[in-house]
Amino acid sequence: MAVMSTPQILMIEDDARLAQMVSEYLAQSGFGVRHAADGQAGLAQLQEHVPDLVILDLMLPDIDGLEVCRRIRALPGALAKVSVLMLTAKGDPMDRIIGLEIGADDYLPKPFEPRELLARIRAVLRRRGDTASEASAATVVRFGTLEIDRNARTVTVGGALADLTSYQFDLLVAMAERAGRVLTRDQIMEAVRGRELEAFDRSIDVHMGRIRAAIEVDAKNPKRILTVRGVGYVFAKQQD
Repeated sequence: MAVMSTPQILMIEDDARLAQMVSEYLAQSGFGVRHAADGQAGLAQLQEHVPDLVILDLMLPDIDGLEVCRRIRALPGALAKVSVLMLTAKGDPMDRIIGLEIGADDYLPKPFEPRELLARIRAVLRRRGDTASEASAATVVRFGTLEIDRNARTVTVGGALADLTSYQFDLLVAMAERAGRVLTRDQIMEAVRGRELEAFDRSIDVHMGRIRAAIEVDAKNPKRILTVRGVGYVFAKQQD
């Protein structure tokens, strides 16, 4: 991906009026915005010009946003790591949960305030930038067979690559850095400096479930990321 001074965003949204309004607002805030009116066009644009972030509407005329997100995460290399912010129907938590489960980094219910959208975009991009700036820190952290490579932004278990989104990688790093400490959901969100503007604790639960599925031998009986009932989670220093 070419180095760009202006953060690039791809908006996949069939509402042309909304897309134009958002594009103009984000352009005034220093972003370059491309627009695609349906899922197929969005996937095609994504592969021609890799953006920093995709704003993805859930309801599209050809294929729905959930399927688009699945296809993005199935793409090769850097394309699969692109941050995805999903636009969902207001008041439908299942859409948000499913979106997070299949790889979205964040969500925003419609209708939304442009300033909130901007805040969420900046939070997602800041998380990625913060991790990239840690090159001078210890790049590889190991816990038994679990290996976290900060620079490569990869996680392996017994040498096998774990499938995590960018946000889930940041959550795992934040937990590993605080191994042995019990953290509330709020503390976990604060640790990645991406606190969601709505109090939606299930989002962290969904991400933790996905992380467990990727790094645990048995996700239903986790040994590394443990639930502390009524409080939150703890990353166990010793797995055995």
